[in-house]
Amino acid sequence: MSIINKKPELLSPAGSLEAFFAAMENGADAVYTGLKDFSARAKAKNFSMGDLEQIVGYAHQRQRRVYTTLNTLVKEKELPLLIETLASLERIGVDAVILQDMAIWNIARHYFPNLPLHSSTQMTVHNSAGVQMLEKLGFKRAVLARELSIKEIGVIRNQTKMELEHFVHGALCFGFSGQCYFSSWLGGKSGNRGRCAQPCRRRYTHRQDHGYYFSTNDLSAIDLLDDLQAAGVGSFKIEGRMKSAEYVANVVAAYRMVIDAPAANKKESIQAAKAQLKESFGRPPTRGFLPGGRPTDIAVPSVQGSTGQRLGTIDQAQGNRIRFKTGGPLHLGDRLRIQPQTDRAGTAFTIKELYLGAKRTNEAEKGASVTISTQFSGIFQTGDTVFKVSSAQAFTMSDSACRRLLKNVNTDSLTIRLQISMPDAQTLHLTTGEGINMVTKTYTVESYPAEERPLSAEALTKVFAKGGNEGIILAQLETTELFPVVIPPSRLKEIRRDFYGMVKGAFTDQSMQLRKDHKRAAHSALLPATEIERSKPTLTVALRDSRDAAVLENRQVDRIFVPLTPGLANRTDQIPARLAKQPGQLIWDLPFIIFDQEWETHRAAVAKLYERGWRYFRLNNLSHFRLFDEFPGTILSTGYRLFSLNSQALLAWRELGCTESTLYIEDDRENLGEVLQRDAGIKTAVTVYGQVPLMTTRVPLPKVRPDSPVVSDRDEGYQVRQQGEISTLTAETDFSLIGELNSLTSIGCRNFVVEVGHLGPFSEKGKKVLEAFAADRPLSGTRPFNFTGEME
Repeated sequence: MSIINKKPELLSPAGSLEAFFAAMENGADAVYTGLKDFSARAKAKNFSMGDLEQIVGYAHQRQRRVYTTLNTLVKEKELPLLIETLASLERIGVDAVILQDMAIWNIARHYFPNLPLHSSTQMTVHNSAGVQMLEKLGFKRAVLARELSIKEIGVIRNQTKMELEHFVHGALCFGFSGQCYFSSWLGGKSGNRGRCAQPCRRRYTHRQDHGYYFSTNDLSAIDLLDDLQAAGVGSFKIEGRMKSAEYVANVVAAYRMVIDAPAANKKESIQAAKAQLKESFGRPPTRGFLPGGRPTDIAVPSVQGSTGQRLGTIDQAQGNRIRFKTGGPLHLGDRLRIQPQTDRAGTAFTIKELYLGAKRTNEAEKGASVTISTQFSGIFQTGDTVFKVSSAQAFTMSDSACRRLLKNVNTDSLTIRLQISMPDAQTLHLTTGEGINMVTKTYTVESYPAEERPLSAEALTKVFAKGGNEGIILAQLETTELFPVVIPPSRLKEIRRDFYGMVKGAFTDQSMQLRKDHKRAAHSALLPATEIERSKPTLTVALRDSRDAAVLENRQVDRIFVPLTPGLANRTDQIPARLAKQPGQLIWDLPFIIFDQEWETHRAAVAKLYERGWRYFRLNNLSHFRLFDEFPGTILSTGYRLFSLNSQALLAWRELGCTESTLYIEDDRENLGEVLQRDAGIKTAVTVYGQVPLMTTRVPLPKVRPDSPVVSDRDEGYQVRQQGEISTLTAETDFSLIGELNSLTSIGCRNFVVEVGHLGPFSEKGKKVLEAFAADRPLSGTRPFNFTGEME
């Protein structure tokens, strides 16, 4: 199938109206935006539903696309609002919803089938099986994890026909997106709820060396676009919904320049674009994982993780004045940020007074020693770093100016995506919509062999985009292969008028009533709170390997989780014989990251375990479901890395064949109670002790040794554990809800998980944990995570 624009889509962030117009005016094919709710960038301005309706209309009139991000985890009490949001998005006609929580998938596919679904990078889709699973679930596009090389992306492309999207520019997360609990651990501000406090940007100390060990440089793949396209990426995504309109304008224009450059001028265009990107006030550039190998420039401890153009350091601070030698030109109206040497947040201000010596000036050249008056007194110190974060010559369009441009948008028009096929040279087949709103019709046409300019998607677009008189906006046109013929324009216009009249007729009051009925049905399908079942509690102990399986001799332990490793699958003879007779006591726990090059090894391990009678497995990534396609009768459950924060997600896991789910580890008491009181037909478990994996990363950490902690300026210690090319950052303080077991029981918890793999169940500390669990006695030196507070 061909699409109007055969070039890769250039996808821009739009965190504000100003940024939206900056993207539109500088050549973005599509934008992604957030609403006030359910946005992974909750601190961005984001949009009201009214704003979104207008920008969708504005974009569609120009054959551009708007994707809406609902890429956060949803609490149980937020499900009614989620339904209202999905209903509005379907009515408005957004081009796709970008999601993380499977609750959104579950509700959308049943009740709002006209909403195309894209997976968020927060879903950690990092292999072919993950993309194949999305395809099976009806997703239209996969947004791939940023930890992949171009070669690995190419392998995925060969295994699926699905649209692939990948980031090409902007901020990188140190850990796998969707799997970072660092911010939430420190203060309840969850990155998976859009409120990341970015502790990775802070300064830490390791073995007496200060450094920004977890602060990543910014991705810039401007010179890899052809390689990415060849690997099968159809959408180039720019990160930055928190960024200014100036940033968006500059970066979009640079990437547009390279995408549109003819092959003969590509090299010159890339050089020009790189020069332009230097003015975008980002961090130092890295090509990330895309080239392959072990990148050394993603996180450089000596590089401070602040955005902006570094101008220098303060050499004198007195009162409200600072002096420094500037590493770039300065103008009145430029905006600076002063970053202290500690990990405190920087302070930003706009230059209103600029001096060269004692003389006041409007501008200063690079290399000049300048003095600046600020509105702050006594807070800056010698040695603090000065960053320029925006220019007086920035893209300037006020919010009010943006709204004036949107005033003329006709939101009553109907936006459609049109598919045209040509079964033969005398037939056109038109289709739009899905499900209840699908309209299709076949037309006979007279055609003539084309001597030049045969029928094309571009020619059809010119005709069918002119649907204003019929009240239709064409958002996208796709075609199958077209015959090399000419069809009279008058006949195409006639077809457009007839078909668009049918489409308008199909969207009658009856159709709108059906949508209302769907929304009502979605609300009715939400699970009510029910009386809590009073069954006997069970305990599952998570171990490091099967050699500690003797913990089952402890009468309070009902089951164990054992990590599934290919090597261990070959040593099943080490597992106590009695477990083979009671296989439900041992559940194999899959590693949540399995790259394609490791997939067959893990599949073979599953096959060997299955052959020997093992049937119980816990899954930790969406891709894992594909491992069991050929193994009927397996008993599957989900770990907390497969987010279960609400009953609709639990329903999704049940439909995919799971019998149990470990609830989300970041959750608080109130929401846990709401989820536990709803019967989704699936068993639930709560982790009550463990070592939380604050960040899991593929970024190399050559200067960090596992025998010494990394310590923050607040004297918090963290350990880094490395296994192959994957590293995990954990707090020195363990997570524990032991002492709260009666409270958990009272809100409906009947199944508990205690993770002691890092301790060993027979170590002195491991024994104390199990003894404390038996007595429900609090453990000193532990933290309850968000349970006693609130996960924002």
